[in-house]
Amino acid sequence: MVGGPFYPVKLGRKDSTESDAAKVDASLPTPYMSMDQIMDKFTSKGFSIKDMVSLTGAHTIGFTHCKEFIHRIYNFSSSSDSDPSMHPKLVAGLRSVCQNYTQDSSMAAFNDVRSPGKFDNAYYQNLIKGLGLLSSDSLLAVDPRTRPIVELYANDQQAFFTDFAYAMERLSLLGVRTGKKGEVRSRCDQFNSIPA
Repeated sequence: MVGGPFYPVKLGRKDSTESDAAKVDASLPTPYMSMDQIMDKFTSKGFSIKDMVSLTGAHTIGFTHCKEFIHRIYNFSSSSDSDPSMHPKLVAGLRSVCQNYTQDSSMAAFNDVRSPGKFDNAYYQNLIKGLGLLSSDSLLAVDPRTRPIVELYANDQQAFFTDFAYAMERLSLLGVRTGKKGEVRSRCDQFNSIPA
């Protein structure tokens, strides 16, 4: 629907019969982690650095709430009010978008400022130009272990699509539940019965 690659999705995967936000938070990288910490999140689950960079390309669509990046545009350090790795026009635009974020926690900005509704490689082109929204995004463009992959995807959308599709297939097979360890839900957003 938004122009991204096709990849097969296996049907009938069982969902958990429990929901625990703390387990989710412990499993996913956050925008405040170092590149080493983010890499550890992926490699501990059997993903390569290339998989990590391609999966992060999902940030080409969607948005992020201001509270997740506000530290980059205000009071960044004693020597710089904003993160110097960010393009100054992006900082100005984000300050405008997020000016009332403390009163309205739903305030957000698009992850990809150039083509927010299209799944493409503009996200990677943005990173190289200092237009990464999250600290974790910006780190991809400067870390010597990830920058060559960012450059590849910025210049070759098909390479990004191929690698993203491959990594998504592998991600869909992570932690598959069998037997009574899960359920095929009647509605994907609800348990079939209320857990006791």
